[in-house]
Amino acid sequence: MTGVRENEETTARLAERFEEHRPRLRSVAYRMLGSLEEADDAVQEAWVRFSAAGADEVVNLGGWLTTIVSRVCLNTLRARAARPETLAGAWVPDPVLSPADGPTPEQEALLADSVGLALLVVLDTLTPAERVAFVLHDVFDFPFDEIAPMLDRTPQAARQLASRARHRVKAAGAREPDGAVAAQQAVVAAFFAAARAGDLTALLELLDPDVVLRTDGFAGGPAALRGAEAVSSAVLEGASPHAQFRPVLVNGAAGVLITLRGRPAALMAFTVAGGRITAVDGITDPHRVRRLVSEGATG
Repeated sequence: MTGVRENEETTARLAERFEEHRPRLRSVAYRMLGSLEEADDAVQEAWVRFSAAGADEVVNLGGWLTTIVSRVCLNTLRARAARPETLAGAWVPDPVLSPADGPTPEQEALLADSVGLALLVVLDTLTPAERVAFVLHDVFDFPFDEIAPMLDRTPQAARQLASRARHRVKAAGAREPDGAVAAQQAVVAAFFAAARAGDLTALLELLDPDVVLRTDGFAGGPAALRGAEAVSSAVLEGASPHAQFRPVLVNGAAGVLITLRGRPAALMAFTVAGGRITAVDGITDPHRVRRLVSEGATG
């Protein structure tokens, strides 16, 4: 019985140490994978390896666990790249939904060092190694000499991967959203008011000239558009008189949950920069929207 009790105490001690790092590990995995479910799987795999290794004496446990999670994520990204899905539109990563008045403590932990949904869309265009290098260095400030072993590369090669990823992100036009969420929400509210009124002039004033609209294509219509005039026209053509709009936060920024006859139908995430909408990312698969809403506790 003594041996059993000691094993139980060891497991409990390991679990306690692991739980201290879980929020950050989940945050890292989410940015690498853009999938909440796969992020949780990666963290669980890290726990399995940690508990099996009995690494209770590891000094830099956070770094050790991040290395495990990063390698699991890298393998997941490589497997995903080897069997790409055929989608009607863009793959819009899982957003972190929270009520319009602010995220829960758990959501705040996940959104630490926040990356907007529009940037996650761009990150999906990177190679697996580029994405891991970029996320670890540019988002979480890991030095390249720690990133290199995770990728089986030299520090210089890891630096080049992150640099290449940075250039591709910049070329894609992903912009940092305005800091004040209330100001973002005001712009989005004005956007929907103009759409309901059929006011093309007002829509054009609210949209950046190079605004990009991306959706999963589930609801039909164009899956990707660029330019204020094209996006305005699509919004006016697709407006439904039965739609209702509930403000939510999407990855900490302004968003809207669209319902039809009381049922979640679509989710739209907005990037507002310089007082104008620069990107709109939409999920229109109602089954996925309902799952995200139930997980997000948006009220």
